[in-house]
Amino acid sequence: MLTHLGIHNYTLVEKLDLEFHRGMTAITGETGAGKSILLDALGLTLGDRADADRIRAGQKRADIHATFDIERLPEAQEWLHEQELDLEGECLLRRVISADGRSRAYINGQPVTIGQLRVLGEMLIDIHAQHEHQSLLKKETQRRLLDDYAGNQELLGKVREAYRDWQTALSRYNHLKENAEETSARVQLLSYQVEELDQLAVQPGEVELLESEQKNLANGESILHNSYKLVALCGGEDQSILEGLNQALQIMDDLPDDIPAFREVAQMLSSAQIQVEEAQHEVERYIDGFELDPERLQMVEERLSAIFEIARKHRVQPEELPELHHTLSEELQGLSGADGDLDQLAAKVERLEAAYREEAQKLSAQRQSAGKQLAKAVNQQLKKLAMEHARLEVELSPADKPAASGLEEVQLVISTNPGQPLKPLVKIASGGELSRISLAIQVVTAQTSPAPTLVFDEIDVGIGGATADIVGQLLRQLGDRAQIICVTHLAQVASKAHSHLRVNKTTKANKVATTLEQLSQEQRVEEIARMIGNNKMTQASLDHAREMVADS
Repeated sequence: MLTHLGIHNYTLVEKLDLEFHRGMTAITGETGAGKSILLDALGLTLGDRADADRIRAGQKRADIHATFDIERLPEAQEWLHEQELDLEGECLLRRVISADGRSRAYINGQPVTIGQLRVLGEMLIDIHAQHEHQSLLKKETQRRLLDDYAGNQELLGKVREAYRDWQTALSRYNHLKENAEETSARVQLLSYQVEELDQLAVQPGEVELLESEQKNLANGESILHNSYKLVALCGGEDQSILEGLNQALQIMDDLPDDIPAFREVAQMLSSAQIQVEEAQHEVERYIDGFELDPERLQMVEERLSAIFEIARKHRVQPEELPELHHTLSEELQGLSGADGDLDQLAAKVERLEAAYREEAQKLSAQRQSAGKQLAKAVNQQLKKLAMEHARLEVELSPADKPAASGLEEVQLVISTNPGQPLKPLVKIASGGELSRISLAIQVVTAQTSPAPTLVFDEIDVGIGGATADIVGQLLRQLGDRAQIICVTHLAQVASKAHSHLRVNKTTKANKVATTLEQLSQEQRVEEIARMIGNNKMTQASLDHAREMVADS
């Protein structure tokens, strides 16, 4: 609810700070005192267009801020949290207008766009006077009111869930269908590639082994020739390494063995002799097992040639072919069942659509029934509000396409005079008529609709007597469960308020100023007496005013 409104340097207001409370608040004052200033300023905090001409004369800027208690407004709390604008327990909207025509908007002290201000404002307050502030004029709000009145929340939840499941499956089906031709071509290509790789069957590490074997087979004669030369060098008859080592060891035998250096040399020569003999034997064993194989060489080279050709085709390294083979096989396996998946998904989409329509038709039936009851109840209230010829109906028309909210659009339509066609609420020209229609609807849906702060302006235009008393009673009835702010010039309405603000216009030092004051009980009586006496107070009007206040 609205808890505070601050207006600084706006039109005739120099500085005004107002506290608001729960229940019904009446705002009264003499004609021309400036009652509209309050609503205009409040409208700016909700995102109305700013006008530099509204800045108080001689000032550089106007500053308006409104504070709301949002403890009972979870939708607003969630929105603020999503926008990272939340402030625990309350919400502050602020608008600053500069003399150059520019304006700045703030939510909880953080700069925001005018669009954000409007979105949040619609969750906090409804001003029933100017069309742009009435969420009731929006089809979405009218649908919500009907569903709340009918108690459709559980069924509506089922419809939304069924719609979400249907649309998810449909989106998947359309995606697969649109790509079916491309998928088929891909499957054909993959089938050929995988079959080719299946036949090649390259194993991990195979390329490295084949290259090594091919090198050895290709150089076989050279390797064998050099192996024989190595054996001859190690242990041949003429000038071999072993012969040289034997001669060296014989010389060592003629040297004194008590010299440490000679002993170490003898040991090293003996060790070298053993190593050379082992090396010679190892080469001889290799020669004994060596076999020139031209046919094997040809097979290895043909295998490598096939591997390298496939690798070039796929633009990968030969050693990467096993991994590529695995990847393409998995992709082919995943796509091979696409046609079957498409048929199964089509059947699933059909089942989910049928489930959605079944629930949506139940919702349509309940809306149809509740719409008649709602219209009947509102029309009864309209008769009490001096609109005996008005006829409101809840119109259900097929939506352009199924939606999460159901199969139809909900719209409140009304005829205010005999013989006139039914028109949407937004087409109602009279602000007073629209305010009374809004009041009738709010009264009927009061127990089911989480109404925000409601502001009624011009609600008593063209009425008086018993009808005015009924308007006051209905507004007070609404005020028992929501915050109601009502600008009125009728004593019957003002007397029903829980609290009372009076607008005053004063002139000081050739400057005109507008102020609002909270009235005490006695001041309320005097103000209502003034309203009864058409700006004159008599003892009779005072007595009557006390009686009216006491009866409220």
